[in-house]
Amino acid sequence: MVLVGVDLGFPHFDGELEELGLLAQTAGLQPVARIIARRKAPDAALFVGSGKADEIKMLAEHHGAVEILFDQALSPAQQRNLERHLGLPVNDRTLLILEIFAQRARSHEGKLQVELARLQYLSTRLVRRWSHLERQRGGIGARGGPGETQIELDRRMIGETIKRTKERLAKVKRQRGTQRRQRERRETFNISLVGYTNAGKSTLFNSLVKARAYAADQLFATLDTTTRQLYLGAEAGSVSLSDTVGFIRDLPHGLVDAFQATLQEAVDADLLLHVVDASNPEFTEQIAQVQRVLHEIGAAEVPQLLFFNKIDALPEEKLPLAPQDTYEVEGTQVPRIFGSAREGVGIDLLRKALAEAAVARRGSMARNEDGSLVSASDDFGTIATHHTNVSQ
Repeated sequence: MVLVGVDLGFPHFDGELEELGLLAQTAGLQPVARIIARRKAPDAALFVGSGKADEIKMLAEHHGAVEILFDQALSPAQQRNLERHLGLPVNDRTLLILEIFAQRARSHEGKLQVELARLQYLSTRLVRRWSHLERQRGGIGARGGPGETQIELDRRMIGETIKRTKERLAKVKRQRGTQRRQRERRETFNISLVGYTNAGKSTLFNSLVKARAYAADQLFATLDTTTRQLYLGAEAGSVSLSDTVGFIRDLPHGLVDAFQATLQEAVDADLLLHVVDASNPEFTEQIAQVQRVLHEIGAAEVPQLLFFNKIDALPEEKLPLAPQDTYEVEGTQVPRIFGSAREGVGIDLLRKALAEAAVARRGSMARNEDGSLVSASDDFGTIATHHTNVSQ
């Protein structure tokens, strides 16, 4: 497989195609070469232009590659034109992520969500490689043409399947809503783990609740939401902790829409525990990507607590000066704790901060009944006021 990246001048461009390579390996694919194209704007027909397309073709032939993978999303026409020009299957980042999700989904809900996203993606690409839709010659001197009727039937079938899948997901969403209302009636404090994929959310989840959720050093190790009760002491009591799917740069909009039921856990949370891979040099961009998705799903206003994970992988000169401080996220100072979920560093400090947030929420609920307008987020913000503001 040849990896292709197109630098259009955006600040988050991955010049080494490192993340795309990790995604390919996660899907069970083996990259054999990488190539970068630089353009001011995508070519309408081939995305990279004919000259660079010829270069990609020669590189693929030299390495014996059997597939081309683009780091950007391709239009159906661009994908079809590239395949004709290169003589090889061409796929993009969107389909790769969908394939990984299809491989990893375990729950009924997760499989439904992946199926919906894949169907919505493929519905625009019915004419991509469908040579079997060409009619055979028939009649007296008649020449067969493209099978328009067959394409229409396939589109109708996919449309009907999309409709059924949406209805089944709506049912799942109603069931989740019932479960959330039950938790609300019990006045449970709800915490959702969010963060960039492979930041260590599942490892932290296991460390906090002593669970056995699947955790691995790979992208999208967890797709299905897992919720457990976390006991935080006599005063705070038990809270609900949910591990959600990781976010990634250029997460396909179809997946954001399809995973709305799962991501609803983040929308309805009282607190987002935002896990960051402190050892990744691109962690600031990863935080920004997570914030973008939170805005898309309507969870941007939920209070956050940052956990800068994997400090055991930092060189000594980059270790934090203090175990906790605040970090600016979109103009707001957010409490931050440094630690390592794998080594157990910072977990006690994190549990204490979560307990303070739960107690603050309970106190605000009591005061609201007395007529006060103090909110849970206002109380949680005071947790950080005694922290030393230290930049990493």
